[in-house]
Amino acid sequence: MQQKLPAILWGSVLLLLIHAVGFAATDLPPSAKVDIGPVEAVCSNFISPEARKEQVIEGVKIQESVLCDPDAPEDIAAFVKGTNNISMETLMATQLASDAITMTDDMDKDGDPDKIIIKLEVVEINGHSPDVKEPITTFDIAPGIQPTFWVFTPKTRDMSTRSLYEPIANPLLRVPSPVIRVEQNDLVWIVLENTHYLPHSIHLHGVDHPFMDHTGSGNDGVAQTSNMDTMPGDTKTYVIKPRQAGTFYYHCHVQPHVHIPMGLQGIFVVEENRPNNWVQTFNVGGGQVRHPSVAVLEKYAREYDLHYQSVDKDLHEVFARSANDPRLIAKHMNMEYDTTDATDDYFMLNGRSFPYTLRESLIHMGKDEKVKLRVLNGHTESLALHIHGHKPTITHYDGVDNGPSSYITRDVHGMVPAQRIDLELSGVDDGLHSFGQGIWMFHDHVEKAFTTDGLGEGGDISLVVYKGFLDDKGVPASHGMSLAPYFAKNYWKGKYPIWQDYDAFQSLGLPDLNAEYEPAKVAVQKAPVAPTGTMESAANQQEPAATKFFYGLLLGLFSYLAIMKRKSIFATVRLLLEKSVSLLPKKRS
Repeated sequence: MQQKLPAILWGSVLLLLIHAVGFAATDLPPSAKVDIGPVEAVCSNFISPEARKEQVIEGVKIQESVLCDPDAPEDIAAFVKGTNNISMETLMATQLASDAITMTDDMDKDGDPDKIIIKLEVVEINGHSPDVKEPITTFDIAPGIQPTFWVFTPKTRDMSTRSLYEPIANPLLRVPSPVIRVEQNDLVWIVLENTHYLPHSIHLHGVDHPFMDHTGSGNDGVAQTSNMDTMPGDTKTYVIKPRQAGTFYYHCHVQPHVHIPMGLQGIFVVEENRPNNWVQTFNVGGGQVRHPSVAVLEKYAREYDLHYQSVDKDLHEVFARSANDPRLIAKHMNMEYDTTDATDDYFMLNGRSFPYTLRESLIHMGKDEKVKLRVLNGHTESLALHIHGHKPTITHYDGVDNGPSSYITRDVHGMVPAQRIDLELSGVDDGLHSFGQGIWMFHDHVEKAFTTDGLGEGGDISLVVYKGFLDDKGVPASHGMSLAPYFAKNYWKGKYPIWQDYDAFQSLGLPDLNAEYEPAKVAVQKAPVAPTGTMESAANQQEPAATKFFYGLLLGLFSYLAIMKRKSIFATVRLLLEKSVSLLPKKRS
């Protein structure tokens, strides 16, 4: 029977295919013209062009940043000198509280302060309110995409939004939680003022810190072993004096399977001790460090912080907005949300997904320059960082210098969650470290990470751009397709075919299934209908598929029998032929 079935079915299908082929090669419907809808400008001068230039404010040298949306120079000055060491005019140009960063006491007499007090708050952005339908204190990770986040922020004195009339979060309130920088052997107090509606803590992951501080209070941020969680409205101070320099991590350790993905995580950097080394205490949002440390500038032209994160829509857009009562939110988040069933939908670099990564997370290179990259994998899964056109060198794993003999140069750098690496990115065009100047993409090479909710290209894509390849607004002067479609909300809603306008014929657009059209030609003509128009000929023209299948089934069965009984059939035919020959009249001689 196993041999029988293919032969029978093949004969059945054969007749159907012969019938269908005459109608397959006809003209297709025309392509639909899909309206892309409103398109944002790639760069709208979020800050003034003057703010991008190299300058000195309050004695702080601030590097040039050619990016579309870099940190404001006044903020950089406050982050470097401390809010207690700048003029009121500069302070008022920021939204920092007057006690956000306090720097005092040059204890080692090397020209920079050694006692640092840093105050952090906890805020919710893209949060839910019973008063309005849309999220409040908004922060778009890509056009129209607004997951809810909880983040640590520098202590502010002003409104959470830019103004009374727009819900956009002020520049200090954003994803990721800010990069914190201190100097080796500084005495640092980190004060957590819990302005959120749930308990939180800070765990200084990898940072040198004692289990208990000098007051006898727990210092590790873990309720089960160290100190109780900080309740809403309460304050907790963590005291450290880090002896080892490196790139580390800090995060909330309350329900960490939920609180860390929600955004309560950031890079923590301990810079090498140098004389007159005023480090940039905060790098809000990551990206370029506009005031690198003395030790970094000994080797590198610039420094960049790259913080990778991912978002599960169920957690950030359903559970986090499920109620207005903190008790119910705690119930839904802690007792009902199952992180083992979670699937990440959004992938971000420094709090943004492509194309917004192009506004503030480009890496700007010069020929033969070297820049330092500090990278954190804040994802819930592994990361595979790949930089096109370059093979960067790992100098540190998890804040530990490997030593020159153990430095590794490669083009894909694998990182597990919470891991940090320091990379040396070289612009020396030798075919190994760099392939030359241009615009080179970099991204997590786990393929879903360069999508946004499954749509590509998106996710954590950004670019390494050499000098001369940016316009005066910091927009890459690309040589390929237009970036405009990526700045339209309709694209990220899955409503716009990205290849629609690649050619004049819109050959890769969507077919217009509602269009009325007449085929211009028919590739295989139907047989002409007999003029008699009898019922029999009409029936033959409209013969149903079931009838054709039945005939095909019979044909297949006969074919099978002919093949299987071929020997006996041949023998019978031969016998009949011999008898026929014997009956023929014999030829007379």
